[in-house]
Amino acid sequence: MTATITRPRTYLETTFPGLHATPGAELPFARDIHVRAFLLEREHGNILVYSAPTLADVADRIDGLGGASWQYLGHWHEAMFLPAELVERLGTRVVVHAADIVETARRTGVEPTTFSHRGSLGEGFEIIPIPGHTPGATAFLFDHDGRRFLFTGDSLYLRDGEWVAAVLDSSDRAAYVESLDLIRTLDFDVLVPWAASAGEPYLVHTDPEDARRRIGTIIDRIWRGEDH
Repeated sequence: MTATITRPRTYLETTFPGLHATPGAELPFARDIHVRAFLLEREHGNILVYSAPTLADVADRIDGLGGASWQYLGHWHEAMFLPAELVERLGTRVVVHAADIVETARRTGVEPTTFSHRGSLGEGFEIIPIPGHTPGATAFLFDHDGRRFLFTGDSLYLRDGEWVAAVLDSSDRAAYVESLDLIRTLDFDVLVPWAASAGEPYLVHTDPEDARRRIGTIIDRIWRGEDH
């Protein structure tokens, strides 16, 4: 039996000036969790962050905002929603960490551009590898319009309003903890994960003290052998 994917809306939601979210779509294997992609408006070429089933539904709306030059994936799991025909329709260049290229290429049918180190694309967009959830898991920090948005894939995501991790059997627990320790040193105002509980906020405001406390709690749980 094939799981169906709910597509509740077909519009982009402007969450902040220059930052737009696709409609949420449930994961086939975790239907209480919705995922989204985000369009970041930039002077020298818009960027898509993440992939989601509803990207195809809002492709025309993305075109209306100038399209996107690049699509940055936070990890290879997102590639399950990015077939080659959608990449062609969007006109983007898919980018993923080199450690996740094999699985990404196999699922998308395209050869992604890769990176392997922390760096900046310019215009406030920074690439920060956070291995652990997958070998090539990556966060993106976007400094825009007076706010700093941190995209963490589902290395950090929102379940019932709480910040949680996703340690899989295939994850590297020690590397995951090191990456979380790095994340809690970053300066950011808004957490923007790939995944969040259905019907709950899919991004949250924070401050350095709040972020350090929440991430420290997650690190403690992971060291105790928990998966979230």
